[in-house]
Amino acid sequence: MKKITRGIDHVGVTVPDIEKATIFFKKAFGAKIAYDNKKVEDKPLAGPDVEKTLGVKKGTKVTHMRILSFENSASIELFKFVDTDQRQPSIASDYGVHHFAFYVDNINVAADRFLEAGGELLNDPGELLGDVEDGTGYFVYGRAPWGMLIELISYAPNELDYPEESEAKRFVP
Repeated sequence: MKKITRGIDHVGVTVPDIEKATIFFKKAFGAKIAYDNKKVEDKPLAGPDVEKTLGVKKGTKVTHMRILSFENSASIELFKFVDTDQRQPSIASDYGVHHFAFYVDNINVAADRFLEAGGELLNDPGELLGDVEDGTGYFVYGRAPWGMLIELISYAPNELDYPEESEAKRFVP
């Protein structure tokens, strides 16, 4: 079968304030602004075409969109919506995407940067469950300042324990 998918290009994240979210992602993960694909000073994106394209409620407006780049990973596209009801970020038991993970080289240093950037850790970094040999993999979940769940994960790729029936290996940045 011909390969048609290369990987994840970006993840879309709705935030209450794109400038504050950008500062958080820069401080916590070294993000860099690629570009604003919808600038604040531009006329808001709105109307039936936008509502249909994005699957949002009638009257919703997009006032700002920004692409953040990370060295060896997918980008994040930040969205700022107005004139619509908004709910709190999902939790792990909700349907759909509830978190994404940043692969980090040092879980403790990354956790400290996450906290210094304004995030909140849900617990202390701990060992990965069942995927790796003891002492070679760690993770911790945290919440960004606006409540979104983000995982920090670190493991030695050559120490992952793949079952015999595994069809593929994990992508490691």
